[in-house]
Amino acid sequence: MSDIKSLPVMLKSLRLPSVQHHYERIARQAQSEEWSYERYLKELIEIEMGDRGDRRTERLLKRSELPAGKTLATLEQKLLPMKVRRQLPGLCEGGFLDRAENILVFGLPGRGKSHLAAAITRELMMNRGCPAYFTSTHRLVERLLVAKQRLELEKELRKLDRFEVIVLDDIGYVQQSREEMEVLFTFLAQRYERRSLIITSNLVFSEWDKIFKNPMTTAAAIDRLVHHSVILELNNESYRARAAKNRRKGKESTPGTAETTERR
Repeated sequence: MSDIKSLPVMLKSLRLPSVQHHYERIARQAQSEEWSYERYLKELIEIEMGDRGDRRTERLLKRSELPAGKTLATLEQKLLPMKVRRQLPGLCEGGFLDRAENILVFGLPGRGKSHLAAAITRELMMNRGCPAYFTSTHRLVERLLVAKQRLELEKELRKLDRFEVIVLDDIGYVQQSREEMEVLFTFLAQRYERRSLIITSNLVFSEWDKIFKNPMTTAAAIDRLVHHSVILELNNESYRARAAKNRRKGKESTPGTAETTERR
């Protein structure tokens, strides 16, 4: 297979689709600009590596189940507390992953906890290529319960362990039964000091007995999560309340609105 016509076949066999697609165009450019063989080869390898990185990121994003639209670009950072804004760039770089630290995000409903958690996770995937998974606490607990009933809990935990970071959204939003509490605690304990979690919660720690029921289990869960963690408190104005206020202002400023209202 020394004939040049066999080159596409060989590149396909070696799974170099980007080189296969671009080698002729880059060869023409190399010839016209009098590149060395080394530069030509380097250009092709860089294209292949770049495209592979893009394809891997696409796969990771699909597997992550991150909510659509909740990105750093769509996050109204100016509404976040100043302390959180200062911490955000460092968290997006992902150093906490190397230390197996957690991010705990607290705040009342509507403060942007889920959006912030999703935005940080997306940046980590884009910048570091780390596998991540976004799920509600309720959904994860159901998944673990099904695995336990099938006597496959350990197997399921190993699957989840492949994710370098897992976002556990709305912990405490749905009150747990004893069996649900047990599998949730098992999950938290299994990742302790090994893998990172990003957890959002409407409940402050003093109310976590509503989640784990037993005071000893509650204390053990909090201890594991807080031991290596960054705590973000969102005490800002509700995004939803602010959006509603802006909509009302928009209606009030629309010409003829007052007159129309009076007629009604």
